[in-house]
Amino acid sequence: MPVPDLFAEGLARGWKTHNGSRLEHDLTLEADIAIVGSGAGGGTSAEILSAAGFKVLLIEEGPLKTSSDFKMQEAQAYASLYQEGIGRMSKDGAITILQGRAVGGTTLVNWTSSFRTPAPTLEHWAKEHAVEGHGPAEMAPWFEVMEKRLGVAPWAVPPNANNEVIRSGCDKLGYAWNVIPRNVRGCWNLGYCGMGCPTNAKQSMLVTSIPAMLDQGGELLYLARAERLLLDGDQVSGIECLGLDERCVAPNGRRITVKARHYILAGGGINTPGILLRSKAPDPHQRAGKRTFLHLVNFSAAQFEQLINPFYGAPQSIYSDHFQWDDGPAGRLSYKLEVPPLHPALTATLLGRFGIDNALRMEQLPHTNVMLALLRDGFHPDSAEGRVELRGDGSPVLDYRMTDYSWDGVRRAFHSMAEIQFAAGAKAVLPLHADAGYVKSLAEARRLIDALPLELYRTRLGSAHVMGGCAMGEDPRQAVCDSLGRHHQLGNLSIHDGSLFPTSIGANPQLSIYGLTAKLSAKLVKRLGKV
Repeated sequence: MPVPDLFAEGLARGWKTHNGSRLEHDLTLEADIAIVGSGAGGGTSAEILSAAGFKVLLIEEGPLKTSSDFKMQEAQAYASLYQEGIGRMSKDGAITILQGRAVGGTTLVNWTSSFRTPAPTLEHWAKEHAVEGHGPAEMAPWFEVMEKRLGVAPWAVPPNANNEVIRSGCDKLGYAWNVIPRNVRGCWNLGYCGMGCPTNAKQSMLVTSIPAMLDQGGELLYLARAERLLLDGDQVSGIECLGLDERCVAPNGRRITVKARHYILAGGGINTPGILLRSKAPDPHQRAGKRTFLHLVNFSAAQFEQLINPFYGAPQSIYSDHFQWDDGPAGRLSYKLEVPPLHPALTATLLGRFGIDNALRMEQLPHTNVMLALLRDGFHPDSAEGRVELRGDGSPVLDYRMTDYSWDGVRRAFHSMAEIQFAAGAKAVLPLHADAGYVKSLAEARRLIDALPLELYRTRLGSAHVMGGCAMGEDPRQAVCDSLGRHHQLGNLSIHDGSLFPTSIGANPQLSIYGLTAKLSAKLVKRLGKV
């Protein structure tokens, strides 16, 4: 029995949407609240504000793709659902950055891992970054609300073999591990979450909050890039948007002017600072785009005698925080251990080398596990730090500067991952580095890892978590927004996304964004008063 396409049904009922690629003339749209970005922050804000009676317009640069479009094909999904056609990278090209770009944002393509913001992170923000009102006890009710809304619960199905490597390896070594909560309902356990969920089981913004907004009379504008804010003194008077072609590559010549009472930026940790920079928004202390963090990721591959089939089953269901806080929040760089799903196209890039060497590695894909380390950047003054800048064409790019402190974390993470993989029964381990080959014992791995020259381009690095760039805090000399997401200089502008985070958080960020923006949106409803 085919899965119903919730969006097709809603459109048939009269949902109001605007396709920026098909406009025959310029357009002006009006709303009480205009929101740029339809991911975790924008979608959550849209649902709460529309439920309170405000007319909401949600603006998305990417296309509208729904369950009927999700064919579990990498070539199709990556080009249409990811920023820059999955080609987004750091300014120097050394770090691959995976972010969603479609209605639903990254919630459409993430691997469903849903963690509350760790208490040490919230406490660090209060102590070091003048963030008020978001301590663990104050945030707990908001996380609970969003967990119920989005079906977040520890995954009850036994882990696939890829995730089992963490559990069994940690058990052998006496390391802590736990089950990952996932935002799913009726999941089919397919394993293709990164290509859009064809069964609507993933409780992304596409199937939850955006439909709720549209049911309340809100409107959706897609394939339209929010080019710049129109400013009038200390107020935003409008947003100028550019219609894009169907491939979401180039402007098509159409302009959409958006007028609202209040404006929310929720484009994420690269695009939100980019809009502020393009708009030349007031920024007396030059904070926009600064302190952008990634959860820099490095990887370790392992071959097993038994079948792993890392492309099937819930992508992430087991994690280890054994090393996450082992030296306190601001000590040596620490990390969370998880696994990625391994589908052929991404894996061929990840495993490295060319021609026959790459083919031989790919031949072993059914027997291959890969582990990743999420490096918790931004807590120590020597941590790597990013800065969002504008290219010549006005598009945003992240300049992320590595440090010796960060490379030390990368090396220790290589050691931890190899140790766990061998403890789980791996017959060979490969730190993903241009100068590394498979080694057959932990002693060999230790010698190899200690000798690797950890450098850009030689060490395989990536990230799917961009945070910061518009940090919140009560001191306008250090922050773009206050602790309620209100822009320090523009009275009717708020920011509701992960760019608010003053550091990375040390966990997959979607639930942190859901909980924080739910709270900020509820506060905004009270401030704006009756419609």
